[in-house]
Amino acid sequence: MAVANKDHLENTLENAVQNSLHHIVIVGGGAGGLELATRLGNSLGKNKKAAITLIDSTRTHVWKPLLHEIAAGSMNPDKHELEYMAQAHWHNFRFRLGRMDGLNRATKEVTIAPHFDEDGAEVIPRRTFKYDTLVIAIGSTTNDFGIKGALEHSIALDTQGQAERFHRRLHNALVRAQTQTTPIQPGQLEVVIVGAGATGVELAAELHNTTRELAAYGLDKIDADRDVKISIIEASDRVLPALPPKLSTAVELELKRLNVQVLTGERVTEVSDKGVTTHSGHFIPSELVVWAAGIKAPDFLKQLDGLETNRINQLVVKQTLQTTLDENIFAFGDCAACPWIGHDGNVPPRAQAAHQQASLLFKTMKKRVANNTNLPNYIYRDYGSLVNLGRYSTVGSLMGALSGGSMYIEGMFARLMYQSLYKMHLMTLHGVLEVVLQTFARLITRRTEAQVKLH
Repeated sequence: MAVANKDHLENTLENAVQNSLHHIVIVGGGAGGLELATRLGNSLGKNKKAAITLIDSTRTHVWKPLLHEIAAGSMNPDKHELEYMAQAHWHNFRFRLGRMDGLNRATKEVTIAPHFDEDGAEVIPRRTFKYDTLVIAIGSTTNDFGIKGALEHSIALDTQGQAERFHRRLHNALVRAQTQTTPIQPGQLEVVIVGAGATGVELAAELHNTTRELAAYGLDKIDADRDVKISIIEASDRVLPALPPKLSTAVELELKRLNVQVLTGERVTEVSDKGVTTHSGHFIPSELVVWAAGIKAPDFLKQLDGLETNRINQLVVKQTLQTTLDENIFAFGDCAACPWIGHDGNVPPRAQAAHQQASLLFKTMKKRVANNTNLPNYIYRDYGSLVNLGRYSTVGSLMGALSGGSMYIEGMFARLMYQSLYKMHLMTLHGVLEVVLQTFARLITRRTEAQVKLH
């Protein structure tokens, strides 16, 4: 009985300490949100100077730039998932599972929708969480622009679940073609990718490799070069329209070398279960359509207790990353519209921007906890772009070279730079030693594993 009373007293004291702290609630466990929660937990959380809570609608984290590899089957997500609950335990913050669907700025509370399991049973009821500082980092979703049939007949690659769903459909299509007694029909093994941004072109190259690997694992009736077709449709006049023309040219040449059909200047007008139609009347038969043509912030932000949003639902923020109408609410990453100093428009939705903003907000949160109102401004620094075409090529441009402009890179050096971006993200979450050990372990085990996911 004495032991029980002691435990109860310790829990009561712990709760009292937690309630007296400055509460920082971070909604969204993507690259930026998870990095921020981890760094704050390691400092303010560990030293009992603030209570850090991370809220996300899923249980695990996978770096979003890897989703095209999961979709193609060249990466097994089980090897790269991070459990939010474990990360929270190791790094002195709390994780709560759920999807934010409301906000009360007057009472400083966020509302989390009920969470249901795959059978529709309620696992967690609706809840509210109080905050002193709220950080919204819920990323973006694919923008289908209201194109007829796009929502029903195509798959986006916004989440790990969507990437795994596409891979299952691709694998099933190959197995069906292997076992059927009738000839392969037009569109049966054709993948159409709408949008030739980084996700679209990287997915096309990965699919070229993995479909051939999959066919080699006993699918002897399928001639990948003859039967498997990949097409990219882009409304702009070149692939990678947001990147330098030299990069676009190099990537398009590589895609054509891989026999990927590239259709630029074509705007999709309809997607059906039979294929894709463009404004010029071009029809591409396909049972597998990926939509990667633009982004928007989640729709619910438009009604988030009066906060200012733009036409694609992004929360409009000041240079401090504070929302324009509430100084206690911050937003960053793809869900925020932050002015790009010295340029027309806003900071582009790139992983490097989210990483930079998370680093700035780490300093900002420490100032807020110390009641320092002199908050730093965010200035985006463009370090260039890298596009990885799997085993075939990696190209990119590095900004701020010795010439003061950009430097075009390709080959092994570009690939190492691309891989280092992911390693930097992992080191922020786990530390250098653990990342080194993980890297060696994967190099060893990879020799005994299939090079593609076979289920």
